[in-house]
Amino acid sequence: MQNCDLHVELEQKIKFCIDCNLSVILDRASEDLEIIRSERKRNMEMLDSLLKEISSQIFQAGGMDRPFITKRRSRMCVGVRASHRYLLPDGVVLSVSSSGATYFMEPKDAIDLNNMEVRLSNSEKAEERAILSLLSSEIANSRLEIKYLLDKILEVDLAFARAMYAEWMNGTCPMFSEGSNFLEEGDALTIDIDDIRHPLLLESSLKILSENRAPESGNMAQLGNGTRKKTHRNLSEGSADFPVPVDFKIRRGTRVVVISGPNTGGKTATMKTLGLASLMSKAGMHLPSKICPKLPWFDLVLADIGDRQSLEQNLSTFSGHISRICKILEVASKQSLVLIDEIGSGTDPSEGVALSASILQYLKDRVNLAIVTTHYADLSNLKERDTKFDNAAMEFSLERLQPTYRILWGRTGDSNALSIAKSIGFDENIIESAQKWVEKLKPEQQQERRGLLYQSLQEERNRLKAHVERASSIHSEIMNIYYEIQEEAEGLDRREMDLMAKVTQQVQQELMDAKSQMETLVRKFENQLKTAGRDQLNSLIRETESAIASIVKAHTPADGISTDDQTSHTPQFGEQVLVTGLGQRGRLATVVESPGDDDTVLVQYGKLKVRVKKSSIKAIPTSEKNALTSSVPRQGRQDRQNRVFPGNFEASRTEEVSYGPVVRTSKNTVDLRGMRVEEASIHLEMAINSSRPYSVLFVVHGMGTGAVKECAVEILSNHPRVTNHEPESPTNYGCTIAYVK
Repeated sequence: MQNCDLHVELEQKIKFCIDCNLSVILDRASEDLEIIRSERKRNMEMLDSLLKEISSQIFQAGGMDRPFITKRRSRMCVGVRASHRYLLPDGVVLSVSSSGATYFMEPKDAIDLNNMEVRLSNSEKAEERAILSLLSSEIANSRLEIKYLLDKILEVDLAFARAMYAEWMNGTCPMFSEGSNFLEEGDALTIDIDDIRHPLLLESSLKILSENRAPESGNMAQLGNGTRKKTHRNLSEGSADFPVPVDFKIRRGTRVVVISGPNTGGKTATMKTLGLASLMSKAGMHLPSKICPKLPWFDLVLADIGDRQSLEQNLSTFSGHISRICKILEVASKQSLVLIDEIGSGTDPSEGVALSASILQYLKDRVNLAIVTTHYADLSNLKERDTKFDNAAMEFSLERLQPTYRILWGRTGDSNALSIAKSIGFDENIIESAQKWVEKLKPEQQQERRGLLYQSLQEERNRLKAHVERASSIHSEIMNIYYEIQEEAEGLDRREMDLMAKVTQQVQQELMDAKSQMETLVRKFENQLKTAGRDQLNSLIRETESAIASIVKAHTPADGISTDDQTSHTPQFGEQVLVTGLGQRGRLATVVESPGDDDTVLVQYGKLKVRVKKSSIKAIPTSEKNALTSSVPRQGRQDRQNRVFPGNFEASRTEEVSYGPVVRTSKNTVDLRGMRVEEASIHLEMAINSSRPYSVLFVVHGMGTGAVKECAVEILSNHPRVTNHEPESPTNYGCTIAYVK
């Protein structure tokens, strides 16, 4: 940070001109800005005083309910009713309310002040832009120094991050073995690492430990002292919460290490641990190991780990594996570290061993170190013919039949596939059969095994050919049946559409007749209501209700089949029934077999016979028209019953009160649209007080801003004469129904 310019003067200048907390430019930023804002403040005071005086005069003259000052089109103005526009003879109309009842006018005396406000506002914005432009140009002139400062800060931040991570995991500083002054002469190891843990596995374990220690320590940041010592003790004791540590002991002159051992034994994790340790050392990070880890400087870490199968690139498991190794061989150098997982896998074992051995022979003279994992025992024999090869094995406990995840250098491991399968819980017969196959797969019996394998493949080929011919014949029969069913289904669809059109026409005619009768009855009720007295009101309501009930009953057919009948219906042989699931509305089918004990019925749909559940079969109603139309009157009757007795349930139980049919007329409707809130509240109060006892009041408030609606709902909720009110519904937008006692 020695050569960094912190630009203190520029920082102070920005703080002088701008309030960084409020993100506003201060008056002191320039003399012109201070003068402009001062004049603008004085002009606004004069304009505000003038408008207050004029709005008060309008209010006293009845032109508004209260003094009203607002801004329209960036100019200050006052509100005045359209009927009192004459109070401002020379005023300018800037805007009109949506209802047209209020004008927003600019008085003649305020025109010059408004013009001055606009000019001063534009001048203020121009001066602010000039100040920001000046500051921006100074920042732009120092962009190189600022960028250099940010780069240095990034380096410092990265160094502190590495230090915090090293302290958190109690890491040790690594040392590079080649070209180091600290290396003792005659040291036989080029990689010497004791008890290193996989960094990612250790990180998740430390997070769990930190969360458990947090309630005791009271501070998560105290991992550097007492908690850190406890962490190290848990690591040394081999706690089950932490990954098992591994050692790396690779002697000088070794170029290829072959790691063998059982599946799930930790071969891949061990190999990844060395790769991550190399990358962390190059990045200046400490390693989660003991003492002082020592390893070479690798210029590249090249890895082929995992399945490289790709459908998009037309790569199988083996071809993806080999293509990755091919790229590694192209870029590897004398200082590279190569990691290959399951080398030569995914193909014939004999060819895989031959190819893997050739690759390792090629790598031994062209890389610093190559570590591979394998299940091929022949690759472990390369050590006997060349000193540049070395072996390692993952330890496996035969007593517990479980891997220990520890690496044994200089050893050769077995896959222990049968032992692992036995520990998982495989059947003993399968394990014994597999053991016999192991005996058969010995080299001296390979020729016999190949002959038996060829013979079994020929037999399997003949069986598959017979299956293909049979499947082709069945497919042809199925397609013929499918085409026949498709033709018959198209005919049924057409007949169903014709039937639905006919039924729909009948239902529409029924609805039109009912609607016409109801409209005639409502007009008659309104005419009688105009001349009826208070004592005749209840009688008139009862007569109207009786007439409505007669219309509803006349257009409400009886239900054809009840739910219980449908559920308990038992189809008989030859009966036509409705089967749900065959199309959106079900299909007609014929029962060809009586119901069995398994609650299933065999029905025939066209030429297709299907066995369906008894619960999916319904009897055909006596009148399909009734089944289709019964829901409409029933719903209307339900709505009418719900609206006859609104309000408190206890009151309706003790007092048999009838509000009559909820029918909107001109006498029981109050329209509040276009009114202000105060005016609307007065009109609504008067309408409620003048309503007859036990009557219905329709309050039309519209959809506008919602202010009139809120006022109306509040009055209806608190008024002593209103027992209940219904909110607006999809059929009554902008209208609330109130029940007055």
